[in-house]
Amino acid sequence: MSQTHPQQSALTQQRVKSAWIFLAPMMIILACVAIWPLARTIWFSFTDAKISNMDGAKFIGLANYFGKYGLFATGDTLIYEKWRMAIGNTLWFSMFSVTIETILGVVFALVLNAEFKGRAFVRAAVLVPWAIPTIVSAKMWGWMLHDQFGVVNGILRSTGLIENNIAWIADPSLSLFSAVLVDVWKTTPFMALLILAALQMLPKDCYEAAKVDGIHPVRVFFKVTLPLIKPALMVAVIFRLLDALRVFDLIYVLTSNNRDTITMSGFVRQEMIDNGKVGYGSAAATVLFLVVGLCTFLYMRFAKVKTD
Repeated sequence: MSQTHPQQSALTQQRVKSAWIFLAPMMIILACVAIWPLARTIWFSFTDAKISNMDGAKFIGLANYFGKYGLFATGDTLIYEKWRMAIGNTLWFSMFSVTIETILGVVFALVLNAEFKGRAFVRAAVLVPWAIPTIVSAKMWGWMLHDQFGVVNGILRSTGLIENNIAWIADPSLSLFSAVLVDVWKTTPFMALLILAALQMLPKDCYEAAKVDGIHPVRVFFKVTLPLIKPALMVAVIFRLLDALRVFDLIYVLTSNNRDTITMSGFVRQEMIDNGKVGYGSAAATVLFLVVGLCTFLYMRFAKVKTD
């Protein structure tokens, strides 16, 4: 053992060195496109940078966060109300969209995993909404949900479910709900695809034994299937949660990013581009980054997802 240990140690060191050599290009690119912009955004959040004078920005500490007109100012200011609305809309959208997509994704995956004629065609058809670009699907659904000539109102009126047209997008009480439905239509296939991949890796002997013992299929799902696909399901949920918390394009195109549907990403864009307040917008972007990181950490901790 004493003769082979130095050889094994040298081999391990060589493998580690080779791994770092192969990872170096990716790490350099990551530092350029992710780490450096993130660090610059955090720095701008402590300054009064304007879009017209970013080079002359002055350090103002935590004023963008806790100042008189900061994101978390105690005063009842208009900007604070808009920021609070953006946080609430983002969390509401994320919670409902991810929950519905997870449930429907499991149902669709179970159906697509079953043996039936034309299964390959159905699998391809289910993926069509996910393949459509978000901007295209948002614009398409914007026309379909239009309160005057939208096809959705036409179908509901023809079936007698409604008497008058519904302003799905213009009505403040329905606009965010409509955005959730559009997101569910588009992203449920993504969840179904990941869950289907996990289902196809499950051992068949467990189900054969359950069938011989006469166990009800519902009980088999909760006692056998669900525990076995839990790791893949948790990974799918985490990916969707990250994406939902950062939602911007869907809501911006579908609802014009109005006050009732503005999200945290929309707030960042509005402050940086429309109002030219780069420092203030960077503070909002930093808070969004922290919220995404915190939600991911808490979810992985409570779901007991192994990260190693």
